[in-house]
Amino acid sequence: MPQNVIGVDIAKDWIDTHCLDSGRSGRLEMTPRALKAFARRCGGALVVFEASGGYERPLAEALGAAGVAHARINPRQAREFARATGRLAKTDRVDAQVLARMGRALELSPTPPPDPARTRLAALMARRDDLTGEAAREACRLRQARDAFVRADITSLIGILKRRIARLEAEITALIKAHAPLAEAEARLRSAPGIGPITAASLIARLPELGHVSRGAIANLAGLAPHACNSGQMRGQRRIWGGRKDVRTSLYQAAFIASRYDPALKALRQRLQDAGKPFKVAIIAVARVLLTQLNAILREQRNYRPGI
Repeated sequence: MPQNVIGVDIAKDWIDTHCLDSGRSGRLEMTPRALKAFARRCGGALVVFEASGGYERPLAEALGAAGVAHARINPRQAREFARATGRLAKTDRVDAQVLARMGRALELSPTPPPDPARTRLAALMARRDDLTGEAAREACRLRQARDAFVRADITSLIGILKRRIARLEAEITALIKAHAPLAEAEARLRSAPGIGPITAASLIARLPELGHVSRGAIANLAGLAPHACNSGQMRGQRRIWGGRKDVRTSLYQAAFIASRYDPALKALRQRLQDAGKPFKVAIIAVARVLLTQLNAILREQRNYRPGI
């Protein structure tokens, strides 16, 4: 017998559910008590829901505490599945039904339970990104400001932001040092060229699959895998798309630095540019090779080895 699947569409204040076996739909408040009761009723089922910018976390925590298997999926994939099956309407109830059908049709695998240390590390990294982005915007405003009072106010705020960023970075370092698996992973990643403490922390927090999947799968997750665009006699340009933007940004910056100092990566970049490839294309190719190396580092539990 196929496993029962329950689709859940998540809103800020409630969730809509659809049980595939019974065909019943319902709506529950997004409260700890209601989510706990819902999780108890889901025994033996696979619960499917979308990543919703953090709104899904209370549900995932309730399901995890009850030992209920659940799959968190990319919203774009759910929408494309809905279109493929002819479900063009979009309501909370319809979305829950689509998620339930998607879970069974694609035989989705359960999402591994989150590591509390990685979860906290991801939250700290997200906050650091918020503050560094704001500091960059204030620096841009400072360059444009002419009034002395305004310039002094902006300068003061930049100083505050820099101190807050430094506090966050210290907390990130302390968190990694306090957890042996994270500290070991960070040390191995930092043996690679271009990988500093912040890039290593970003990869650990945002790419937990690193070292556990194939080179093709990890490139897809990071959004660094080129996808063909061919049809009939037409041969389109291969492009990267999708994946985790924050991870791709971190790896792009790391690849730029690594391609200046690592002989093998430097030669790869030069060879691509000599062949007429644009600068960004060459750096993306270096980032993909560097990611493959990082994946092997954690899979084989070793340090970086120069060469491609």
